[in-house]
Amino acid sequence: MNKSGTLYILPNTLGGESISDIIPNEVIEKAISLRYFIVENIKSARRVLRKMDREFPIDDSMFIEMNKRSTEQDSMKCLQWLIAGNDVGMLSDAGCACVADPGAEIVSLAHSQKIAVIPFVGPSSILLSLMGSGFSGQKFSFHGYLPKDRKERIRTLKTFEFESRKRGYTQIFMDTPYRNMNVLEDLLNELADHTQLCIASNITLHNQRVRTMSVEDWRENAYDLSKSPCVFLIG
Repeated sequence: MNKSGTLYILPNTLGGESISDIIPNEVIEKAISLRYFIVENIKSARRVLRKMDREFPIDDSMFIEMNKRSTEQDSMKCLQWLIAGNDVGMLSDAGCACVADPGAEIVSLAHSQKIAVIPFVGPSSILLSLMGSGFSGQKFSFHGYLPKDRKERIRTLKTFEFESRKRGYTQIFMDTPYRNMNVLEDLLNELADHTQLCIASNITLHNQRVRTMSVEDWRENAYDLSKSPCVFLIG
């Protein structure tokens, strides 16, 4: 009977061209040793593997996309790779797979079959933003993406503000870049003057910013977030 393979959760960069400055060398070495991959997008996964190693044998490697269009059949094929004894790498488009990104279902399936799962160190915009915010890193909640509906979004933001004040938990959330300015407008219009707000944009890139100010001060010092991946924190 074949020994099962190992599922490696590989980090990606958060954008930009640099690989070696962001991903540890040991992680790069493991990634380029693999030939089976579960990825959010095949094209971008091939691109990052070639950045890790210009000679990476793309044509000798197998890829399955795991995203909102994936099927149960895709999941079972991934599991069969592992059961057959193949080591498999999981790679999202940016940052860490399974955290505000696809992948948790495959990890759960692997655990159900007693398959080893090894997550690797890499950049997490959520943790890096928390580290740079000055807010509590002992008690925090990550909420993922905000509701699209504006009334529901405002209600959600007010709940975050209340929870931060009542329980002392840092509230962390995000949205897509094209809605960032709508989120910022709601934050500045709906939250109290003295509520502390951190916005971390373009984390790890050359133009990154991490700024923490009161909502009142943000109204005087806001800047364009419309094309930047951002993480928002209320503390």
